[in-house]
Amino acid sequence: MNEANEATMNQATVNQAGVTGAGVTATITDGATVPGTGATTDAPAGRTARYHVLTTGYTLSTGPGVAATVSFVTDGDRRVIVDPGMVAGRDRILGPLAGLGLSADDITDVVLSHHHPDNTMNVGLFQRARVHDHKAEYLDDQWLDRDAEGLLLSPSLKLIRTPGHSAEDITLLAGTAEGVVAFVGDLWWRPNGPVVDPVAPDATQLRASRLRVLAGADVIVPGHGAPFPAASALL
Repeated sequence: MNEANEATMNQATVNQAGVTGAGVTATITDGATVPGTGATTDAPAGRTARYHVLTTGYTLSTGPGVAATVSFVTDGDRRVIVDPGMVAGRDRILGPLAGLGLSADDITDVVLSHHHPDNTMNVGLFQRARVHDHKAEYLDDQWLDRDAEGLLLSPSLKLIRTPGHSAEDITLLAGTAEGVVAFVGDLWWRPNGPVVDPVAPDATQLRASRLRVLAGADVIVPGHGAPFPAASALL
């Protein structure tokens, strides 16, 4: 990745989201303390991650088909792809990645927010990467069972369980210089909802997971739309 792209990719995405301040805060189980409140969140302690949305997704109501929002996140030696799902063509993922000076073989980790095909279709592009889901890590012929809850990929990258859209949902929390960015899969499909997820098996659990994310996030990256400020999230 060249230095100009590395230095600017976060700010471009934050500007797209229109973020000017912090999101909702609340007290949950563990994590960092919110300054001046005494409340705790799940946010990672580090603030050195950077991210770039490679392709912005859509659903049948907003686009010509169904495509995932696919993101690239980096911290230290970790280079992470989030939800390499359905897209109109693989160039929609690999082209923007090449623009950052990277190839598929440079990716160290892939995070799958859940196992619906529209969010996983192109995981095979990243053959050297370790793949993470809610219950295990996978690499080549190795399957390592572990719980994603609280797993640190780096000091600024943390996985938490956020079931609701499906039973296996997880969220990647990235601590950046501009705030905490939550890659939530389909906890929110798009900036405008839907508030009532038509495929969620448990609406109460979905709301609880959304509130958990909002307790520490400044920016939400949804499963099928552009990033948006956490403070504007629909519940």
